[in-house]
Amino acid sequence: MQQGITTLVVVGVGLIGGSFALSLKRAGKVQHVIGVGRTLENLNRALELGVVDEISQDLAAVADRADMVLLACPVGQMGRMMQAMAPCLQPHAIVTDAGSTKGDVAQLFAQYLPVQLANCVPAHPIAGSDLSGAAAAQYGLYEKRKVVLTPLPQTSITACDTVAELWQACGAVIHRMSPAEHDSVFATVSHLPHLLAFAYVGMVAGKDDASRCFDFAATGFRDFTRIAGSHPEMWKDITLANRTALLDELERYRLALAALTAQVEAADDAGLAATFETARAARVGWYQRFLREGQT
Repeated sequence: MQQGITTLVVVGVGLIGGSFALSLKRAGKVQHVIGVGRTLENLNRALELGVVDEISQDLAAVADRADMVLLACPVGQMGRMMQAMAPCLQPHAIVTDAGSTKGDVAQLFAQYLPVQLANCVPAHPIAGSDLSGAAAAQYGLYEKRKVVLTPLPQTSITACDTVAELWQACGAVIHRMSPAEHDSVFATVSHLPHLLAFAYVGMVAGKDDASRCFDFAATGFRDFTRIAGSHPEMWKDITLANRTALLDELERYRLALAALTAQVEAADDAGLAATFETARAARVGWYQRFLREGQT
């Protein structure tokens, strides 16, 4: 196991980046954390809470001190951040990210950090939430959570293993995929559900009797729509970044919805029962596996 790193620079000190920093501090795997972001109020809050030890609104001013940079900002900002740090990075510095799409991030690494590719490790911690900001950071966020690494062809084994070991120090379980496989899988199980939740809540909000509908919304509505409270800018970036895979998933969902509509129109008792039972069994089976893995 690596002894850790001296200086970690976290770009985007929110739930994901802040929790990574806190967990590494608790594990004794980092000595100094520099938080970088656009909003001074959030950075000051991170400093007050002990999530970071130092703050800056200028990545280029601190990148030369980094042993590792974690890009935990929205994917749409990553290219600009890579461009800013590129002239400043030390040869040994590892650059990783926490984005929810990986194909586009791999391309950004190749475009903006071509000299550093051996130390670039795209990653995706599966621990999202509708909470954001430094105050959302928590020590145990990654306990028994999956983190997917999608190393580039040029990524060194040493850099990849170092990133894996640091996530493991946070309690995470490491998986490896290609960027393309990652984006296909997460279009299905993460990105599409967010789009559906946003669309559904938007539909309800646009009804003439929206206020009345919301008055009577209860736990079913709450559970189905929780992720519609997620960060709009982040999910706009994710949607556009994974556009091709998402269009495939949206078409599959459109066909499933058309089939369900036909069953409802035909009052197809047996068909509806079979559709619901198939879905129920799949969901129950998944949730049992989810609980066995110790996730919450």
